[in-house]
Amino acid sequence: MHSPDDIQYALETTRVLREPDRRIETFGETRFEFQIISELMDQVGQVRIRTGEVEAMRPRILRPVPYREIELEGFDATARERMDELIEKFRSEGKNLAFLQYGFQFRRGQVHEEIIHDSMDAVRERVMEDIRRTGNPTRAIIEGVDDAWEVSILKFSFDMIIRSHEINAFDFKRRGLL
Repeated sequence: MHSPDDIQYALETTRVLREPDRRIETFGETRFEFQIISELMDQVGQVRIRTGEVEAMRPRILRPVPYREIELEGFDATARERMDELIEKFRSEGKNLAFLQYGFQFRRGQVHEEIIHDSMDAVRERVMEDIRRTGNPTRAIIEGVDDAWEVSILKFSFDMIIRSHEINAFDFKRRGLL
């Protein structure tokens, strides 16, 4: 289990060196490959490369429960009316109160680890050169913290959600689903 400080450090130091060429598919599942490179803790000149997959499930539309069921405890008698007016205002402005839910599966069993006896700079350059040579459009290259590398994968996944959300919402709207 990682401490909050370990998690914060991993979030702050994780860098996505190369993003996949595509985003999360709106109407299907998307598989991303990753390579995460990290210096071994307390080991000079040793870098671990982890290779694996992250699968993004197709986004789902979640709509809030009917607004009439929302309790307004502690508010005055006109609160329900004001809330109804606010919801109607959002709708008249074309705003939708639904949102998208994303899910990821991290297949830990498919992670391959390799330790390279070289500097981080040299390993980073080799990994980046390899991706330039092979051109794998689904692979992300991530630099992270060795003992909290899962946090780096989660950060990458969250970044992919942020980058995909606008496209996914547009696709749903175009089909009249939002």
